Amino acid sequence: MQENIVFFDGVCNLCSGVVQWLIKHDKKGVLFYAPLQGETAKELLMDEKWQKIDSIVFYTEGKFYSKSNAVLKISSLLGFPYSSAVLLYIFPRFLRDFVYDWVAKNRYQWFGKKSECWLPDVNLMAKFKP
Repeated sequence: MQENIVFFDGVCNLCSGVVQWLIKHDKKGVLFYAPLQGETAKELLMDEKWQKIDSIVFYTEGKFYSKSNAVLKISSLLGFPYSSAVLLYIFPRFLRDFVYDWVAKNRYQWFGKKSECWLPDVNLMAKFKP
């Protein structure tokens, strides 16, 4: 599988908003999306270390990336100016992940939570995995 799949928390308002933002700014159309609660996540994220993760996971070129590394890897596939976010690699991962974890820990409180996964409209369904 050679696809670029963004796994996201399907019930998180922030996460769903980020996916909608990515769809809008992915001018090359290279990103696909799958909720962490879905079948594709169950198939590909079988390793025990991924079973308990509730944050973003990015699958590309046969590798998995999480947290800030996932965000930076995803942004590298977007056009300028978003691809310039890769400059944040100058900060050590523990610092980038600290900020990521702080936002992730508070995302439901700040942005809310849905009772079920956000579903794209018919025009976007090809970009989503079950």
